[in-house]
Amino acid sequence: MTYLDDLASQIKGEVPADMLPQRDTKLLFRLYALLLLAKGTAVTAFDVHNAWAVWMQETDPGHPALRPFEELDPAARASDEPFVAAIKSVADRVADD
Repeated sequence: MTYLDDLASQIKGEVPADMLPQRDTKLLFRLYALLLLAKGTAVTAFDVHNAWAVWMQETDPGHPALRPFEELDPAARASDEPFVAAIKSVADRVADD
């Protein structure tokens, strides 16, 4: 397991199970690990959505939410928040190490 996979696993462990996509999420959580390393606790829903969009473009290029964050309705924007919280939680934890 690489350091990115370790962070990805930690982030995934912070997300409520009912919020996890029902697809292979290995790349998605690696992208979230990259966000953690690049932005730490400054990560935003905008960032999370863009990482999700990279993953979704590969897994379901016709997905209706595959558009800029600013064009999403409030419910779609809010769906990114648990992932933001998970990344921030792990960022806080690894900063203390």
